[in-house]
Amino acid sequence: MDFNSFDFAVFLPIVFLAYWFLSFKNRWAQNSILLVASYIFYGYWDWRFLILILGSSVLDFFLAWAIGTREKKKSKRWLVGISLFVNLGLLAVFKYYNFFIDSFQDTFRLFGADLDSWTLYIILPVGISFYTFQTISYSIDVSRGTIKHTKDPISFLSYVSFFPQLVAGPIERASNLLPQFLKARKFDYEFARAGLQQILWGLFKKIVVADNCAFYANQIFNNPSDYTSWDLVMGTIFFSFQIYCDFSGYSDIAIGTSKLFGIKLKTNFAFPYFSRDIAEFWRRWHISLTTWFRDYIYIPMGGNRVKKWRQVLNVLIVFLISGLWHGPNWTFIAWGAFNALLFVPILLFNLNRVHIEPIRYRGIGRMFGEIGFILITFFLCANAWVIFRANTIESAVDYYASMYSDLFNFSLHSTFGQDVIWFIIIMLVFEWFGRKKEHGLSFKRVNWALPLRWATYLVLIALIFLYTGEQQVFLYFQF
Repeated sequence: MDFNSFDFAVFLPIVFLAYWFLSFKNRWAQNSILLVASYIFYGYWDWRFLILILGSSVLDFFLAWAIGTREKKKSKRWLVGISLFVNLGLLAVFKYYNFFIDSFQDTFRLFGADLDSWTLYIILPVGISFYTFQTISYSIDVSRGTIKHTKDPISFLSYVSFFPQLVAGPIERASNLLPQFLKARKFDYEFARAGLQQILWGLFKKIVVADNCAFYANQIFNNPSDYTSWDLVMGTIFFSFQIYCDFSGYSDIAIGTSKLFGIKLKTNFAFPYFSRDIAEFWRRWHISLTTWFRDYIYIPMGGNRVKKWRQVLNVLIVFLISGLWHGPNWTFIAWGAFNALLFVPILLFNLNRVHIEPIRYRGIGRMFGEIGFILITFFLCANAWVIFRANTIESAVDYYASMYSDLFNFSLHSTFGQDVIWFIIIMLVFEWFGRKKEHGLSFKRVNWALPLRWATYLVLIALIFLYTGEQQVFLYFQF
């Protein structure tokens, strides 16, 4: 069930009313309603997916219970190992089986051997990468003593399957989300109003910006030989904003929807295209995933406590795993390696913690300098997205070659998709002025007159209805 569908527009109010008027502020009833709603939401794609998420949830519930009652570290490690083996095993089968078999066969063909095909047709369960990481992190955190295991199965199942963030994140930690299910929630008008604001902003980014960018990006990337160098540049820009507004738009809708139920999710994007270097970009892009890799892979490998060459190796490993996490294709692995190469120089010169706070005004000269760094960082990220979007590494190389072959012939400047550029500019203006807040439409602590706020809401709603492009499935559903 897509957030930008009519079905969800009917589903959400029904769940909202049942949650607040039938639960009588009882924790068990609230969680039960959310659990049933979440399974309906998830089963809407394919009811068979429910077997997988229920099995994974039940497994880690009992494993974590066993871990929490053990005193010996060796016993805990064995139980965590079972969780990793089963969960990652399921992820490998459903998401990567065909990829590894095909790659294995291709390797043998290089030596003249042609193996029989072992490829199976396997349906990829929506969101499996997201909820698998949530259940794994729960078991690991219990074994570390970071959190205590819960004895409430309804609360735990609700935590894993909570429908706003189930299929595309944010990837929540039990330490943040589970305690909210272990107590009754009370309706907070201001919190719910903020949620509606964030939903509206997410829908604008998804429907108006991302889907319209997708219309042009798909045309250009699917037929790059039909376009000029500058058209390919525009295609790169359009896809860069498509993937950002699609994914961050989903996160905004998920976080805003959660607020309607009195639940606060983590921030998943913090205006990454205003970053001044690659390290800052990765602190602001898909935050729940990057911090997951940091806490459960990078730091256990030694993090920054080891020698510099080991730090570089750790960074390379994390980026390669991050690329593979996105999908079973060599383009994603190459995209991860490309980002690692961009990150390593910053790490070697200890510049990875230079830009922590959001950009702020420090004089006109300093501001122009920082905007220059923002443009350079965006240029590097956009070039990386070419590999991410391409179907094969060869097609990415061809795209680069065509894009840069005649780039300085200004008579070939592109007029392709100029209407969409205005949508991007509107989005960027809102996010620039809201870069120190939670999202671009957050008017909290801003002295906007009520008529002006409502005029803004109505304009955005009008744009959503007037400029709805061809409906696109959220990109990260495939990951």
